Amino acid sequence: MSSMIKGAVVSASLTLAASSAMAQENVMVVFDGSNSMWGQIDGTAKIEIARDVMETLLGDWTDDRAVGLMAYGHRRRGDCGDIETLVQPGAGSRAEILDKVRKVKPTGKTPLTAAVERAARDLSYTDQPATVVLISDGLESCDRDPCALARTLEQGGVRFTAHVVGFGLGADQDDTSLACIAEETGGTYIQASNADELKAAMSSVSTAVAAAAPEPEPEPAAEPEPEPQPALPEVAVTGPGTAVGGSMVEVTWDPTIDEDDYITIVPMGADEGVFGPYQAVRSGVTVGLDAPAREGIYEIRYVHRDGNVTQGRDTLEITPPEVALDGPDKVLTGAEFALSWTPTINPRDYVTIVPAGAEPGSYLSYVAVRGNSEATLTAPPEPGLYELRYVLNVDQVTVASRSIEVAEPEVTLNVPERALAGAKFPVGWTGTINGKDYITIVPQGTKEGEYGNYFVVRDKTEHELQAPAETGLYEVRYVLREGGKTMASAPIEIAEGEVTVSAPDTATAGAKFEVSWTGTVNGNDYIAIVPQGTKEGEYGNYFVVRDKTEHELQAPAETGLYEVRYVLREGGKTLASTPIEIVEGEVTVSAPDTAAAGAKFPVSWTGTVNANDYIGIVPQGTKEGEYGNYFVVRGKTDHELQAPAETGLYEVRYVLREGGKTLASTPIEIVAPEVTVSAPETALAGAAIPVSWTGTVAAGDYMAIVPAGADEGEFGNYITVRDKAEAELRAPAVTGLYEVRYILREGSRTLATAMIEIVEPEVTVSGPDQVRATDKLRVTWTGTVDRGDYVALAPIGSADDDSSNYFTVRDNAEHDMTAPPAAGLYELRYILREGGRVLARKPVEVLAEDAALNTGATLSAPETAAAGSKIEVSWESDSDSADRRITVAAPDQAIFTWIEAVKIAGAPPVEIALPDGAGAYELRLLDVSNKAVLARRMITVE
Repeated sequence: MSSMIKGAVVSASLTLAASSAMAQENVMVVFDGSNSMWGQIDGTAKIEIARDVMETLLGDWTDDRAVGLMAYGHRRRGDCGDIETLVQPGAGSRAEILDKVRKVKPTGKTPLTAAVERAARDLSYTDQPATVVLISDGLESCDRDPCALARTLEQGGVRFTAHVVGFGLGADQDDTSLACIAEETGGTYIQASNADELKAAMSSVSTAVAAAAPEPEPEPAAEPEPEPQPALPEVAVTGPGTAVGGSMVEVTWDPTIDEDDYITIVPMGADEGVFGPYQAVRSGVTVGLDAPAREGIYEIRYVHRDGNVTQGRDTLEITPPEVALDGPDKVLTGAEFALSWTPTINPRDYVTIVPAGAEPGSYLSYVAVRGNSEATLTAPPEPGLYELRYVLNVDQVTVASRSIEVAEPEVTLNVPERALAGAKFPVGWTGTINGKDYITIVPQGTKEGEYGNYFVVRDKTEHELQAPAETGLYEVRYVLREGGKTMASAPIEIAEGEVTVSAPDTATAGAKFEVSWTGTVNGNDYIAIVPQGTKEGEYGNYFVVRDKTEHELQAPAETGLYEVRYVLREGGKTLASTPIEIVEGEVTVSAPDTAAAGAKFPVSWTGTVNANDYIGIVPQGTKEGEYGNYFVVRGKTDHELQAPAETGLYEVRYVLREGGKTLASTPIEIVAPEVTVSAPETALAGAAIPVSWTGTVAAGDYMAIVPAGADEGEFGNYITVRDKAEAELRAPAVTGLYEVRYILREGSRTLATAMIEIVEPEVTVSGPDQVRATDKLRVTWTGTVDRGDYVALAPIGSADDDSSNYFTVRDNAEHDMTAPPAAGLYELRYILREGGRVLARKPVEVLAEDAALNTGATLSAPETAAAGSKIEVSWESDSDSADRRITVAAPDQAIFTWIEAVKIAGAPPVEIALPDGAGAYELRLLDVSNKAVLARRMITVE
């Protein structure tokens, strides 16, 4: 195989050896079959030009190189997965590639990136040198990045190269992405705009692909003897000991001297510098190598790149491979058949069918074995005696074969004697050979391999075929996909259809008019209107006939003599026509003499031509085809039109949808409206501001507040005026001078303003200095700005917008909230809803849940005590409340509930009983009269 170079003497470096290998790398030609290839250059379709110059690309170098053909966009419309390998890479494939290219029928999209990627994989680009030649007339249309793929292939491949020919690209198409594929992979990019340039480009790429390895560099001048280098370490190489010929063997080594060193397999005793299958060690410690196909004793060698010196070796015995190959004794020409084999020697081996006694290395249809033990092959188109062969990827050695007879099938065709040009007619057949075969219609006597309209037979026995547009004697052929051989044919006469078309003598320009016809040939044919004498194949407005016999056709905008044509979809041939005169419509349009800028004003009109026509307003003297505000006339005779924002002289136009032609117009003056705005002189930042206005122009206008002197068109907080004369507007959060503006929705033009100063609110927020984690705390505040403002408790130093623990102030002045579970320094913040500004702060220390928390008092008690026991509790307090109590409660119990309580009647201490259950409890000194907590402390009950 081309990835293995045996018996060659390596020159002074592995790089030169690799260059020699490069000349034998496999090649895949990727051919553009997208619909745009039907485009013409100098009157000839691009697909035809490309077919004609393919021979220039496929030079003598194809004789001893494995060359394949891939196409994309040639089978289905709109399918980014439409990529097919038409010719598998192999030697001597030039004739087959030229034949397949001639049969490519441009159809769909341009998935060129995916095609190059698949071609690289088919060439095993990560295991051996590979070249892709891309021929494309367009850019990627399936959302892939060709540049990114090219970089990936270059980095991951063993000398991957892509040459790109851009053919007939539009002047507005940026070919950077095509050029990038070549630049990233060291290939050639050439752009061709006509047949001669394409031929020259193909020749240049052919030369680049065929180029031999570079000549060795001349011997350098003698240099002083270098200093002796330290001795290189011996490398321990470990292989499997024995392997089947052609199989993949795993080799390990230790240590790695240099990442550019390589592992190779050579016959035992081969001269130093000789190498066979090889892999660079890179940064790994294991590689897989294809074992030689011939049995014998070999060596696995670790070769240092500097001087190609062997630093380690291991013996490998190659035993002959044995494969059992099974398949049918007899198959039909072109049919798919199943075969199996056991075992698989190497996933890159293949099974092929060849004529009996064919030379080694020959192949026709073939399949790579990969990880399978069975597959299907397609029988050749010619009957005779053949062989199935299991062929090693290494050295193309056949290790198993069996005879198979390919017999002529019996296929019949059933078609009508006569069909109408352009119509679909039924075809029946028997003896389907392969579901990929096809049935086509061609003129009688057409050469084998040419085809016209066709369909693939799949699993059917009958289908409809599209008759050509030209009358005459034809034949329907059943054609074998494999080899394009005709297996059966039947004659048919294609006759002219009898079609009539009727239309009125006159129609109004831009209006729809009735057309009727008889003798429909194909539902996809169409009725079109064109100026009298228009060339065949050109058309203007049209509709598809489908299953109807009458329909409305859109008249053109320009008056004059026209004809209505019944046109065959197949070939664009006119089968019937009738003359019609297109005349000017009588239309009037009326509007008031003046209207306020930005306001809606009434418009009326007569003589509607088409419901899709429109009425627009433009400055006087505006060019035909330009428009400003407009509405579609539909089935009305009057409607409101939006006046522009700028004052001046305008005209209202009735414009034909067809062609944008003005049929009537009337002048109008747009005048400035009288609008006033009122607002208070000052307002608090973030508060609601009452504003009022007079002279509303349009309900969609809006009131906005912006910094004084802000540019036209800028706005901050705003409201839509609708049908009101007053409303509330939200003041911004930042203090300063502002203006309230009445802004026209049309054009965002300011019609009136009022100045206002936004001042700082006076807000306070209060709460306890300390609170225990998860306890309730009471928060109070003054100077509420907006009921949507909120109070938050956040860690000191956190962002001002930290509102993880907050409540909305609404109409209150105090509120309870829960302290966070984590102890630390926090602050209460009064935050303006508008802009999230903090207007007031109060620090709060959050203590641990079991921390003592005293308010003008202290409690003294043991830290632990036995369950159910009694303890003495003392206190100090400035309170002289008449109802003070010592209580025992669970930590999460409400403050003024308890498990046990003792009322203070005299001096401390008092005795109080503890709960029977073990756990953490809280002792509390409560002022019940004033609902206050004077002191608290934790106690553990054991």
